[in-house]
Amino acid sequence: RSQALSTSSLCTAPRPGPSSRSTRARAFPTRTNWTRNCAMSDPAVAIAKANEPVPDMVKQFVVYFYRHIREKNVYEILSMYEKSFPAISERYFKASAWPSVESIAKYADDDHVFCLLYKEMYFRHVFGKGTPTLEQRVESWDNYANLFSVILHGNVNMQLPNLWLWEMIDEFIYQFQSHCQYRGRVVGKTKDELAQLNLCDANGTWSAATVLNFLHQMVEKSEIVSHLDKERATALKFSETEGYEYAASNVLRTLGYFSLIGISRVKILTGDYEGALATLDPIDLDKPGLFTKVAGASVSTAYHVGFAYFMLGRYTDATRHFNQSLVFVNRHKVAATRPYSLDLLLKKQEQMYALCAMSVILGGNGSSNGGVSVSCAARLLEEGVAGSLREKHGDDMSRMAQGVVSAFDEAFSFACPKFVTPGGPPSTVSDTAGDDASAAGGGANYNEEAYRRELKKFIAEVSSREKLPTLRSLLKLYTSISVPKLADLMEISVEELREQLEVLRKKSHVTQWSSGASALSGELVSVTDLDVTVAGDAIKTSDVAAPRGNGEYFLRHIAKQNTLMEDLAPAKALVYKGKLPGQTA
Repeated sequence: RSQALSTSSLCTAPRPGPSSRSTRARAFPTRTNWTRNCAMSDPAVAIAKANEPVPDMVKQFVVYFYRHIREKNVYEILSMYEKSFPAISERYFKASAWPSVESIAKYADDDHVFCLLYKEMYFRHVFGKGTPTLEQRVESWDNYANLFSVILHGNVNMQLPNLWLWEMIDEFIYQFQSHCQYRGRVVGKTKDELAQLNLCDANGTWSAATVLNFLHQMVEKSEIVSHLDKERATALKFSETEGYEYAASNVLRTLGYFSLIGISRVKILTGDYEGALATLDPIDLDKPGLFTKVAGASVSTAYHVGFAYFMLGRYTDATRHFNQSLVFVNRHKVAATRPYSLDLLLKKQEQMYALCAMSVILGGNGSSNGGVSVSCAARLLEEGVAGSLREKHGDDMSRMAQGVVSAFDEAFSFACPKFVTPGGPPSTVSDTAGDDASAAGGGANYNEEAYRRELKKFIAEVSSREKLPTLRSLLKLYTSISVPKLADLMEISVEELREQLEVLRKKSHVTQWSSGASALSGELVSVTDLDVTVAGDAIKTSDVAAPRGNGEYFLRHIAKQNTLMEDLAPAKALVYKGKLPGQTA
């Protein structure tokens, strides 16, 4: 049943065990190598692809790439993956796909596992350079399913760079997200295309359930949760060694680690924010870990965790994560080695600045008045981040502080992730769209349904604060005032004023994480600079002095000095060749 791996030097078949024969049959193809497997599926097509011309540069790349993977030379694998592959893509395949896997298989000894890895990179290039066809989406899904099945059910003896393993999970989720977006656009699709999409749904191709199933299997089979628990007990040093072990493969365990982040990301895309944060409980988000060693993983984790906190109304926690990531991006974007990865980091950076602007206003209960110096959430920002935030969103924050709902709407639309509706459009609407693109329902874009649902939640939260800026500005003028008098000044009824005072009281506190393993744990903290007490018809106010952060100020500058000294350490000492004062020739 597992003869396909018998000729592979990268992964061998598992020993017979308690697992059923049917499980092993599903896990591995039944052919001895890649060429035979492809030939059996469609001989004519396979022969034509196998005879396609392959540029010498690609031949050389495949030969050396396969050799380094077989020899477990992680540094050379990383160099070829991070530098050579993008360079060849930019020079030879800027507007076209790489040679087919059938045409290059012979240069890698027809190794089944290597061909799966090559095909994973092949489709990533296809998705990155244009809009893939439905056939390519399905073929990429089949390749991921085969690759993950080999890793889950075989004895992997490879060592792969953590960067590749992270981007494997990241691309897997991106292609799921892309398929959901494609599935939701029913306008312009023919009956045949819709029938193919319905067949994909029936087979579980790129469905949320099957995507999550693969990720959960990766977490369970790798036993990564128990390893991280042991690391907390100082029994293991998984993060310190970055998952690499001398006599064992790092592939399954590291994929299991990044799958935790992937599961959290999928849940955020579907609107399950509490579930997303609970999934990350095994990972200490406030400490350096494996995810902080890979730039893309660090930024993606901070963005999605911060967004989950943001949607749960925990604005200080959201600001803390955004600030850490923005500082990280500012330090690492100078040393970025791949232009396309830098573009992704900069896009996430701009989105986090927009989310940070909203968090500062909402997390300060309007106390910042559009600035970033008074708000409770704003005090969590590093000085450089606060300065950039003023430059980029100063005017927007002034509008937000005045309760302008449209300012929040614009910022949210720009900064939110692309939500998905896993089920796709109803089949009745799909049938209608296939009959006539202009028919009723045929022009609908069901991708917007998930976005509108999350936007509606957020705007409802913002709208409940719409009158708070006016209320706060009036309360700031008095130390005591009666309820009827304040109602007259605001031109609202007494009952409505009491409702607004209750809203002000509730919004003056947020749940903030302080310690503990769970990202959902926390305690209520005050985020206002105005204490309001209502006793009957009497309202009393008093200013709350903001704590002076002298200690944090000095610690930040000490850290900056240490960073500068580390950067200057490799520099050569200056040699003075002139005469010293009082020195004679």
